[in-house]
Amino acid sequence: MTDHPATKTDDTTRAPAGCPAHTAMQGPTGCPVSHNAAAFDPFEGPYQVDPAEALRWSREEEPVFWSPKLGYWVVTRYDDVKEIFRDNQTFSPSIALEKITPPSDEAVETLKRYDYGMNRTLVNEDEPAHMERRRALMHSFTLEELEHHAPMVRRLTREYVDRIIDKGEADLVDEMLWEIPLTVALHFLGVPEEDMDTLREYSIAHTVNTWGRPSPEEQVAVAEAVGKFWQYAGKVLEKMRQNPDGHGWMKYAIRRQAELPDVVTDSYLHSMMMAGIVAAHETTAHATANMLRLLLENRAVWEDICENPSLIPNAVEECLRYSGSVAAWRRITVNDTQVGEHFIPAGSKLLIVSASANHDGRHFENPDDLDIYRDNATDHLTFGYGAHQCMGKNLARMEMRIFLEEFTRRLPHMAIVPQEFTFVPNTSFRGPEHLWVRWDPARNPERADPSILERVQDFEIGAPSKHDAARTVRVSEVVQEADDVIRLTLEDPRGRPLPRWSPGAHIDVIVGDYTRKYSLCGDPDDTHRLQVAILKEAEGRGGSRFIHDTVKPGMTIRMRGPKNHFRLDEGADRYVLIAGGIGITPILAMADRLKALGKDYQLHYSGRSRSTMGLLERIERDHGPRLTLHPGDEGKRLDLPALIGSCGDAQVYSCGPERLLSALEELTAHCPDRLHVEHFTATETTLDPTREIGFDVDLTDTELTVHVAPDETLLHALRAVGVDVPSDCEEGLCGTCEVPVVEGDVDHRDKVLTGAERAENTRMMTCCSRSRGGKLTLRL
Repeated sequence: MTDHPATKTDDTTRAPAGCPAHTAMQGPTGCPVSHNAAAFDPFEGPYQVDPAEALRWSREEEPVFWSPKLGYWVVTRYDDVKEIFRDNQTFSPSIALEKITPPSDEAVETLKRYDYGMNRTLVNEDEPAHMERRRALMHSFTLEELEHHAPMVRRLTREYVDRIIDKGEADLVDEMLWEIPLTVALHFLGVPEEDMDTLREYSIAHTVNTWGRPSPEEQVAVAEAVGKFWQYAGKVLEKMRQNPDGHGWMKYAIRRQAELPDVVTDSYLHSMMMAGIVAAHETTAHATANMLRLLLENRAVWEDICENPSLIPNAVEECLRYSGSVAAWRRITVNDTQVGEHFIPAGSKLLIVSASANHDGRHFENPDDLDIYRDNATDHLTFGYGAHQCMGKNLARMEMRIFLEEFTRRLPHMAIVPQEFTFVPNTSFRGPEHLWVRWDPARNPERADPSILERVQDFEIGAPSKHDAARTVRVSEVVQEADDVIRLTLEDPRGRPLPRWSPGAHIDVIVGDYTRKYSLCGDPDDTHRLQVAILKEAEGRGGSRFIHDTVKPGMTIRMRGPKNHFRLDEGADRYVLIAGGIGITPILAMADRLKALGKDYQLHYSGRSRSTMGLLERIERDHGPRLTLHPGDEGKRLDLPALIGSCGDAQVYSCGPERLLSALEELTAHCPDRLHVEHFTATETTLDPTREIGFDVDLTDTELTVHVAPDETLLHALRAVGVDVPSDCEEGLCGTCEVPVVEGDVDHRDKVLTGAERAENTRMMTCCSRSRGGKLTLRL
């Protein structure tokens, strides 16, 4: 971070409590403006090159700040940005399309000559009109309807790659990435394929007109292009009115207008016609250019995708998180409110920077790493969130996946050309104006094997499946740690670093047809090796037995993760760690960390006998003074009531058999916040439709009602209507699919929530829990 020289101020100028280091300049609430905030300029320099990096100082020091150059409050942390998206009653989207730079008189007169009358659209409309229109026009965005567009996207992508395949060099933006999303946008809207060059010019002009900072002279030229864009959109709309049958969102909207004339009005259709072209075209073109640049600059990641196309859906999602095309949105406060710790008065304008939120380490582990195996990449806010989440997100995903699949299959040797990237200066939308790449046509795989052209891999429409993101690892060591317990050491086959992890994290180990979760128990500082210990369970489902019998040193297996649903809170003064059997693995990692931090902790380890207690030699060596062993065959059984009764206000972390965890929950029922447990066995999660009941769910943020049939999970029903709820185990063990409950009688079937948490009835796990009867209301 750059140090700023101190600014001399009057001694009487004092910052209110909690204000950062400041200048003499004051914001609208009287808080002096910090040096970094005063210098922030979204139209040039670092923000245009990398918004997330440009705002790192804000995420770390000043997550909400007043920008005097912009005249907006700027919000940069994940939780704050998501909450603003969610609460569209307090934070109105009405200024989302307002010109961020006031137009000159001459530009206003120019627009008048074209009868320019851009009205509210789905992007900037308040409730209740917004949701009424969104519901009326949602049909074209269902997964089933979007499937109709996939063959066209595939055909166009192949045709455009055919044009450049033998050239050896191309500007992908000019020669492909701008044109295809435009054609797809026109098809989606139902517009004939014509006037593409003009539309490209118009689309850029619309972006600069709304989100840029053109000079007074440039404003007139931009207004001319926007006015022509407006006229063109109106003419095309009239053509479609003559024959509104067939596919196309605008044709569907025209048909809906006949049914709902007060909802789908003439002015609304004209505005949506123009806005729809920009929304469906420019953001996807920029997102794809950002994605290809990012992957080609990270060659090892590109090669992983070339070798394993099943990684493409999650790679697209991670690129949308890491470098999405939508950097920020704008809101205005309807009432006095608070964002984080900052008071924001009514009428304040906010720039909420999703590009910064997507790099917030409070939500994403290792946020500055490009990790195409990331388990929560779909949590990104590039598509927004809540009632105003991008309706076309799954169309964009489809296009980006097809582009990436075609390039990695046909031009895996493609490389980026050293170049200086430029961007259209604006606050909100970001993508390189050019992307030059180069390759040797003689090495094109299809020259040696024409069948490559037919080896197309298709993907399901919608958010990526958790099964897509598995990496290959080599087993470097298999050690017998105890009776029926082996320890595996895993490495990258190419010697590359593996992801960093924290105590409590686990990985999914995939061997044959089996996928099993095992906690990490090695050294988190060893970036080239991961270790897990695996108990062969005689009464299990066969996975651990198969791993014991088949995994040998030198073989390759697959893994997903690491993921951490059992985090250690390092802020307490005292800790009691309790492990039963193989549950020692996450507990040992926590003990290692607490020892390194110099914390006060006790470690209790119970098992049937010493011979069955894995990792015992290392535990005794590293934690001897803090360790109490409880081998059952030596009569040293763990006295839980006595232990819990004597541990005072210590935080208790435990992993082990269900009877151990259930006993701890009973003993800490009076202070449930002190107990932290991880289960590793699930109850039966298969649904029996003859015993289950269907139920309805109201979603407050998206204002949808979803029906859950007796034979489907709530998680499946939510995803079917485009609500992206993350998941991992889908057995009620990990808590990944947790959602907030507003109202309703929940039938909790998970192993995550305590009895007290279930009684609060404020959250539920969508993979397994249901309604006991009647409607549920969720904050989604």
